Amino acid sequence: MRQRQANYRRVKIHRSYTVEEAAQLFGAHKNTVRAWVKAGLPTCDRKRPTLILGPDLAAFLKDRRARRKLPCQLGEIYCVRCHAPKRPAANFVEDRPITEKIGNLIAICPDCESIMNRRVSVAKLGSFEGKMGITFPQALRRLNETYQPSVNSDLR
Repeated sequence: MRQRQANYRRVKIHRSYTVEEAAQLFGAHKNTVRAWVKAGLPTCDRKRPTLILGPDLAAFLKDRRARRKLPCQLGEIYCVRCHAPKRPAANFVEDRPITEKIGNLIAICPDCESIMNRRVSVAKLGSFEGKMGITFPQALRRLNETYQPSVNSDLR
């Protein structure tokens, strides 16, 4: 299971942190913060206790989060299970309108076969149609338009 990301907005930039204080701030283990130091988080000096400046900690976490982001290109939907943007299986997508201006594209991941979702505005839906086949669900028929009688009717 993936661990949640440390939110850089919790760091006070006018303060310095020890390894234990930084770990407590994010609810992480102190070895996690030590691993950040080994990965390039700058410290004040080589003496003990190891001090980390607030602006350095915030910048390190912000940069780390920016490097992990994977923006979806046109025709791709982010798969939560694979942690990567993917093209839908067979380039088949279903559009489910949420409001008049926003819809939800639903597709199947070609690798793990899980459901992928992407919100898209109706104005930008035309640019997606060239990259993948989009189906629009039809409205359900009204009861009086059916030729078969209703099975749960007690009227005689």
